[in-house]
Amino acid sequence: MQKLQKVRTAVKFACAGAVIVLSGCSLFSGKAPSNPPAPLVQFKPALTVRTVWSASVGNAGEYTFSPAVSGASVYAASADGTVTRIDAAKGVAAWRINAGMKLTAGVGTDGFFVAVAGEKGALLVYDAEGKLRWKAQASSEILSSPAVGQGLVIVRSLDNRITAYDAESGERKWTAQRSVPSLTLRSAPGILIVAQAAFVALPGGRLSALNLANGGPWWEMAIGDPRGTTELERVADASGMPLLTGKDVCAVAYQGRVGCFDGGSGAAHWVKNFSSAVGVGGDDRNLYAADEHGAVSAFTIDNGTVVWRSDALANRQLSSPVAFGPSVAVGDFEGYIHFLSRENGSLVARVRADKSAVLPTSVVAGSNVIFQTKSGTLIALATE
Repeated sequence: MQKLQKVRTAVKFACAGAVIVLSGCSLFSGKAPSNPPAPLVQFKPALTVRTVWSASVGNAGEYTFSPAVSGASVYAASADGTVTRIDAAKGVAAWRINAGMKLTAGVGTDGFFVAVAGEKGALLVYDAEGKLRWKAQASSEILSSPAVGQGLVIVRSLDNRITAYDAESGERKWTAQRSVPSLTLRSAPGILIVAQAAFVALPGGRLSALNLANGGPWWEMAIGDPRGTTELERVADASGMPLLTGKDVCAVAYQGRVGCFDGGSGAAHWVKNFSSAVGVGGDDRNLYAADEHGAVSAFTIDNGTVVWRSDALANRQLSSPVAFGPSVAVGDFEGYIHFLSRENGSLVARVRADKSAVLPTSVVAGSNVIFQTKSGTLIALATE
């Protein structure tokens, strides 16, 4: 562990969904949780879900990895240094390489470049065939997956420094520094690259839009809402990956708020008090979010009206919801993937990837939704 990490991260929130440790436990000890996970209720499936393929991509260890999709390929990485490119439709590995070091985050790709983060802040960028193109050294450890797009590779290191590199050459293009709260979740908030900006979710409950040309701020918005008298009570970190829907960007924070904002100006369309340690999902009508207690809610994109709320998966440490087919899918700490109706939030299907926690971020590739688990199962599911 780096000294900086020890100073800045006084507590590892092991029971928050976006945090590295996802097993059922109490916050500060090995005692049984005060809020035990809801038992799995029996229900009559209303949706047929089948496993299209599964593959082993390596254990995540204490880190949070997320798969990335570009075109017909899905890329995944693991803590032991393995990086894999897999056919998204068939599950066949096109190549599998080892980075030669332990990895702490990944994967980011635009289909041409594939980026992962190595130990002690190393950034490694490969081409689509798995050949190493260049390496760079960040100022501290990287826990969030690198973002790749618009000719750039962008990373946020643990000291809250956002750095952009030229994707082709590895030349550093710009750096933006943000203040570091005294206490944060050990989490992996995401970076979303669009045509002219990067939307960066930050510790301290901020959502920042940075100019891709020079890293200058377009706007910055507080989605966290620090409250309480102690630093622990005032932790309010942005969670997961920001979601772009039309011209709006939506996001959520732990001990903060959920809402949607104008992508150009940052003006809030709506915000609601909400606490989540994982990101949001959405479709053209609704925004979906799982709170820290495992309740899944659907909000209308335009004004935040609550369409439905489900407590069926309470305290099961859920992943970010993903809209898929007629359902909203979430994974839990026991490796189950639950499918809820988009219309009313009722449980309509359930499958199990393995017996380890489902990592926070899933991806949709064509007609499949793809999840990665802590023990290294990459599973592609389809509905019928």
